Amino acid sequence: MTGAARKFVFAFGGGRAEGDAGMRARLGGKGANLAEMSRLGLPVPPGFTIAAEVCAASDARGGAWPDGLDRQVAEALGAVERLAGARFGDAAAPLLLSVRSGARESMPGMMDTVLNLGLNDATVEGLARGGGARFAWDSYRRFVQMYGDVALGVDHGAFEDILERRKDERGARLDTELDADDWREVVARYKEKIREATGADFPQDPERQLRGAIGAVFGSWRNRRAVTYRKLHGIPDDWGTAVTVQSMAFGNMGEDCATGVAFTRDPSTGANEVFGEFLVNAQGEDVVAGLRTPFPLASADGDSPSLEALMPEAHARLIDALGRLEAHYRDMQDVEFTIQSGRLYLLQTRSGKRTAAAALKIAVDMADEGLIDRREAVRRIDPDSLERLLHPTLDPNAPREVFARGLAASPGAASGRLALTADEAEARARTGESAILARVETSPEDIHGMHAASGIVTARGGMTSHAAVVARGMGRPCVSGAGELKIDAAAGTVAAGGVTLAAGDIVTIDGSTGEIMRGAVAMARPDPGPDFARLMAWADEFRTLRVRANAETPADARTARAFGAEGIGLCRTEHMFFDADRILAIRQVIMSETEEERRAALEAILPMQRRDFAELFEIMAGLPVTVRLLDPPLHEFLPRGRGALAEMARATGAPEAEVARRAGQLRELNPMLGRRGCRLGLSYPEIYETQTRAIFEAAIAAGEKRGAAVALEIMIPLAATERELALLRERIDAVARAVAREAGTAPDYTVGAMIELPRACLRAGDLARAAQFFSFGTNDLTQTAFGISRDDSAGFLNRYAELGVLADDPFVTLDKDGVGELIALAVERGRGARADLKLGICGEHGGDPESIAFCHRAGLDYVSCSPWRVPVARLAAARAALEEAP
Repeated sequence: MTGAARKFVFAFGGGRAEGDAGMRARLGGKGANLAEMSRLGLPVPPGFTIAAEVCAASDARGGAWPDGLDRQVAEALGAVERLAGARFGDAAAPLLLSVRSGARESMPGMMDTVLNLGLNDATVEGLARGGGARFAWDSYRRFVQMYGDVALGVDHGAFEDILERRKDERGARLDTELDADDWREVVARYKEKIREATGADFPQDPERQLRGAIGAVFGSWRNRRAVTYRKLHGIPDDWGTAVTVQSMAFGNMGEDCATGVAFTRDPSTGANEVFGEFLVNAQGEDVVAGLRTPFPLASADGDSPSLEALMPEAHARLIDALGRLEAHYRDMQDVEFTIQSGRLYLLQTRSGKRTAAAALKIAVDMADEGLIDRREAVRRIDPDSLERLLHPTLDPNAPREVFARGLAASPGAASGRLALTADEAEARARTGESAILARVETSPEDIHGMHAASGIVTARGGMTSHAAVVARGMGRPCVSGAGELKIDAAAGTVAAGGVTLAAGDIVTIDGSTGEIMRGAVAMARPDPGPDFARLMAWADEFRTLRVRANAETPADARTARAFGAEGIGLCRTEHMFFDADRILAIRQVIMSETEEERRAALEAILPMQRRDFAELFEIMAGLPVTVRLLDPPLHEFLPRGRGALAEMARATGAPEAEVARRAGQLRELNPMLGRRGCRLGLSYPEIYETQTRAIFEAAIAAGEKRGAAVALEIMIPLAATERELALLRERIDAVARAVAREAGTAPDYTVGAMIELPRACLRAGDLARAAQFFSFGTNDLTQTAFGISRDDSAGFLNRYAELGVLADDPFVTLDKDGVGELIALAVERGRGARADLKLGICGEHGGDPESIAFCHRAGLDYVSCSPWRVPVARLAAARAALEEAP
C-alpha cells in the first residue's frame, strides 16, 4: 500500500468479511474460515484477525507491534462493539473477547488461547447482572487462570491445585458443583498466586489485557510443543501464526447453553453421518481438555442425553450449517460451536483430521457423490497414511484379559510396555521398545511422548479430546475416557478391575473397540477393504512411474504381488543366506582360501539358489525380476563369538583357532568400501559364475513350467568403472551360452549396474555403454555421498538438524542438493550414451513419497521399495503425476 500503513487487521461479522478462505497464508486457517463462514451468512460472532506476518515482525522488534497496528486494532474493535451491541471495558454491560491462534495448517492444541478477556473486578459485576453471579465468576476464574498461564507465565498446575483444594473443601467432584461464592474465593486465591509468582497484581485494564494476550498468543508459536509439532508435520517455522480476536459466545450461562465439536462425517470410520460431542453449561476448553466426559449430538438408543433431545431447534440449525459447510468446502469439516441461551454460534471450521480408513472412505464416497472428482480423491490421501491400513489388528481368536474399557478413539491395536509420562515413552522408544503411553489426560506438552508411543490411553476425555484428535492424526491407536483406570504417575501404577500394573508392564490396547488388556495379544493383518482397491485403481490410471518391490523370499514376493507390485526391483541374493541352515554354506564360500575349496562349497549352494530363484520367477509370473549378484559386506557373514567359531570349525573340520585366524584375515576396517559387490565377483569369479548359472537354470525351468519367458534382469553391484562391468558381463554371457548349450534353449536376460557410488554417477555415460539398465542403490549412495554411516547416523543427524546443517534426513528423503543431484546427473549422462537405458531406484527412498516425486520429475522408469510400502509408492507416484497435470 503506497503512502499508507500496510493492512494487518481483517474484520468479519454481520454477514460481511474483509478476508476469505483463500487467505490462509495471511489469516491462518481459523481466520480465513471465519471470514468465509461470515460471507456465507452463518452465525459467527464478530471479530477480526491480525495477519500472520505480524508474528515474525513483532518477534524481530522484540515484541513491539508494527507501525499502524494499534490504530487498526482499535478500529476493528470498534466495529465488533457495534455489531455485538456492547462495549469493551464497560462496567455495566461489558464486551468480552476470545483471543486465539490460527496457523496456515491446523496445529490443534499446540498454541495458546485466552477466553473471557475483558473481565476485571468491575466488569465481572456487570456480567453478573446480565447472566447471573455464578456464570460471571466462573468466567472470571477461567480468564484469570488462562491469562495467568499464557500471558504471565504462571504454572498452569498451580491454578489446578488451588481449584482442587477448593473442591475438596466443598466436597465437590465436578467444577459445576461449585457456586458463585466458591468462584469468588478461587479468583482471589488465583490473584494471590499471580502476585506471589510475578511480584505484580493481576492487570485490571482491559486494553492492557488485550495487548498482553495478543503478544502471548503470537509468542506461543515458539513454544516447545508447537516447535515439536511443526517438526513432526513438516510445517515451516517462518510461517508464523495469525491471531483472531472475537466476541465471546457463552456456553456456560445455564442449562440452555452448551458447547461442543461436530464433524460432518465420522472421523474414525468415514461414515456419512454427523458425529460430535457437547457439554451443557460449559466452555470450549472443557470439551477438548477432557475434564468432563461429553455427550453425543444424537443418541443411538434414544435414552442417553443428546443435543437433539435437549435442544432440538439448535441441533437442527447445527445440522443445516454442517451440511452447508461440507458442500461449500467439499471436504469433511471439524466445527466448533457454542449455544448461548438457545442461540447457535459457529466458532471455527476446518478440514477435520481423520483416520487413514476414514480418509479413504470419505475420498471415495465424495467422488461417488460428485463432490470431488477422482483426481481430487487421489490427491486427498496422504500416501504414508496407507501403511496404517495395513498395520496389525488383534487376532480375533487370540485369548485376551480385558481389565478396563474406554472409548474407541483411534483405531488399530498395539502392545507395549506401560509408560506413565511422555518422557518415559520417548526414552523407551529410543531403546527400540514399544511403549503404551497412559495418562489421566494428555495435553499438548505430551506431544513428544505421543509421537514416540505405539499407542495411547487416557482415563478422561471423549472422542474429541486432545488425545483422540492427535492420535488419529498420527495414526496411533488410542483408547480415551477409560474412567475406571486409576493412573498414578508418581507411584508408577495403573489400576482397574482389581488389577494393578506397574510402569514397564506389558499391555495391549485396541483403539477400534476401546479395550485395554493385560499382557501381549496376538495380532492379525487387516483387510483394507474395497475402498482401498478402488482408490489404488484410480491412482494407477494417473501414474506413469512403475512400482516394483524389494523381495528375495517367496513370502515377500507374494505380498508384493498382492499389493500391486509390477515386478521385483531388487532381489538381494545375500539375504537368502541369513537363515541358520544356510549361513554356514555361505561362510564356507567366503572363508575358503583356495578356488578349489570355494568351488566345492559353491556346489552345495547351487541347488539352493536354483530353487530360490525358480520360486520367485513363478510367483512374479512374467513380471520383471532384478537379481543382484552377491553383495555381502563380509563382516555380516563372518563368524563372531565362541559359539559361531566352534560351529564353523565343526562344519569345516578345521581347528577353531584356524577358523578364528581366517575370520580375522577377512575382517576389514571399512566393510562398506572393502571387497564388496563387483570387487568380490572380480576377486572370486567362481562365485558369480555359480550364481548366474543358478539364475539362468531357474529362469529356463520357470519359463517352461509357466509357458512364458521370465523377464530377467541381472544386476552387478557397486560398480565404479566401465571395465568392471565389461569384465563381469563377459563372464555372465559365457555362463548363459554354456547353460543354453546344456538346456537347448537360451535364457532371455539383460545386464545392468547398481549405482551406489558418486563416481558411478559422474561416469554414468561410460557405464551405460556396458549396462542396459541402472538401478540407484540410494542407501549406499547416500552414505558415500555424505560420508555418513547409515547405522550410526541417528544421533549425528539429530545434532545436524539442531544446527540447521541438513534440512532433511538424507536417509529418509533424497537430498535434492546432494544425492538427488547425483542421480539427475547420472540420468542425463546415462541416457545421453544409451537412449533406451532403463532407470530405477531400489533403496529405501523408493517408498518415500517426497523422494518418489523427485524420481518422477527426474524421468526414472520405476521405483522399488519394501513390499508393504508398494501401495504408498503407487499413490505417491500418482500424486506426483497429478502435480504436473494442467
